[in-house]
Amino acid sequence: MRIAVYCSASDRIPEAFLKQGDRLGRWLARNGHTLVYGGATGGLMTRVSEAVRQNGGTIIGVVPQRVILSGRKAECCTELIEVQSMAERKQKMRDLADVFVCMPGSYGTLDEMFDVLASGTVGEHRKPCFIFNYRNYYTRLVSLIEQMRRLRFIPQQEGYAPQFLKSLDELFLTINTLTQ
Repeated sequence: MRIAVYCSASDRIPEAFLKQGDRLGRWLARNGHTLVYGGATGGLMTRVSEAVRQNGGTIIGVVPQRVILSGRKAECCTELIEVQSMAERKQKMRDLADVFVCMPGSYGTLDEMFDVLASGTVGEHRKPCFIFNYRNYYTRLVSLIEQMRRLRFIPQQEGYAPQFLKSLDELFLTINTLTQ
């Protein structure tokens, strides 16, 4: 499967988070999945993609011109798709992916996550979205979603919703069930 991974590009995050990126990348490669990601360097983006590369996996990077001009274009991609804008990057990654995995990240990760969720909600796709809630990183988002549901901003029975997972083992098992 082609698995889009959205994650932090910051090199300043705790090492424990970076190690999760290493582990995810190794698993993707060793299980024959293709990584689809933002094609840039830094933080979890580097750690996931380098682990895929070091384990013989396939990497599709989708990188916008602004990232290229900033000198942060990744060199490890099997295929690198250059796009004009962040919006075009999000669309291309959504089109390429079979599954979405959201690791901890900042504004860009949240933007990509909500783009996937909003487009899934209106029926543009039915591709699963898994949010890795490592060390309770997204617990406040879970609470916000529960509040939105309680106040009926989100239907009680959503037609499309993300799945929050607390461990990579749980993520791996869940993705494995999709391929059976």
